[in-house]
Amino acid sequence: MFQRTLADRLRAAAAAYPIVAVLGPRQSGKTTLVRATFPDKPYVSLENPDLREFASSDPRRFLRDHSDGAILDEVQRAPELLSYLQQVVDDRPQPGLFVLTGSQNLLVLAAVTQSLAGRVSLNTLLPLAVEELAGLDDPHPELEELLFAGFYPRIWDRELDPTDWIRNYVETYVERDVRQIQNVGDLTTFARFVRHCAARSGQALNLSSLGNDCGISHNTAKSWLSILEASYVVHLVGPFHRNLGKRLRRTPKLYFYDTGLVCYLLGLRRADELRSHANRGAVFETFVLGEILKRRVHRGLNRELWFWQDQAGNEVDCLWEVGTRTVAMEVKSGATVASDYFKNLRYWQTLSGASVDDLFVVYAGTDRQRRSEGTVVPWRQLDLLPL
Repeated sequence: MFQRTLADRLRAAAAAYPIVAVLGPRQSGKTTLVRATFPDKPYVSLENPDLREFASSDPRRFLRDHSDGAILDEVQRAPELLSYLQQVVDDRPQPGLFVLTGSQNLLVLAAVTQSLAGRVSLNTLLPLAVEELAGLDDPHPELEELLFAGFYPRIWDRELDPTDWIRNYVETYVERDVRQIQNVGDLTTFARFVRHCAARSGQALNLSSLGNDCGISHNTAKSWLSILEASYVVHLVGPFHRNLGKRLRRTPKLYFYDTGLVCYLLGLRRADELRSHANRGAVFETFVLGEILKRRVHRGLNRELWFWQDQAGNEVDCLWEVGTRTVAMEVKSGATVASDYFKNLRYWQTLSGASVDDLFVVYAGTDRQRRSEGTVVPWRQLDLLPL
């Protein structure tokens, strides 16, 4: 079993709040994490039809049966339970009484914020970060193997074939989870929409173009994208919010949370196919931004990332704030540092006045290099980046 960074935060939250909630995509390891972190708590899966029917039809009796607290897994399956939880924890405001998990961000968040405001600690568990793979028998897989397999724990824990596992994951997601979020009538077209999104991971989001390629309207594309966001398949990185005297692009960029899912949807069936694939650079960028996001989210830090691009095409791949500082990072999929790797960061520094200590290039090579223009960070040492 992997040691998850979020575990320490959950223990601290359980000492301060009566309810601890862990949200995240299916198969990110939520159940394993909460059961390992709170081993003395009874476990109730609301995926079980009998238990779900009991919780939904007679919530007061259901909660009386768990008056000493419990882990309630996949709570979005019985959202009406949350209103009754409010009264239970108000009557008995004991820290760490209930632990909830949920796989649908918008549905659970809406119910939690309405019913349990001030009573719950909200936490997000994303798929494995590279730093959490230390428990592997071989903790140093090759880059292409890592990107191809992705970061869902079960693939690595059980040494499963990534293609087979992700195929089943996608089919289950499209056939079941999507219907729980929204009534999508044409699942075949929705599946095609997801594939087109994967081909655009790391690119500026153009809903009209995306919709046209899938044969759907702009509004349908927008609605379907919200489904992918709600179920933790994709996330958006917005443009940097400060003008700096330049005309800036305002369109967000689209990223998948998991590179294995991207590779599968792109049609890759072997890790070595990624070496020469046209989307290799975008997949690598998806990986790097995903790692930064995981490390920040699992530590309870602000999850907001940005990119910067002006109308002339000058661009910085990723920016985030550390205290009062703004860290700027370029992502390069080459394994050898080239002379132009710092070009955009030099331009950014001229405009923003950023310190050289806050300028980074992440690349697919192996050597860390401290240069006068910034720091070159190999992909295996992303822990060197400030959070």
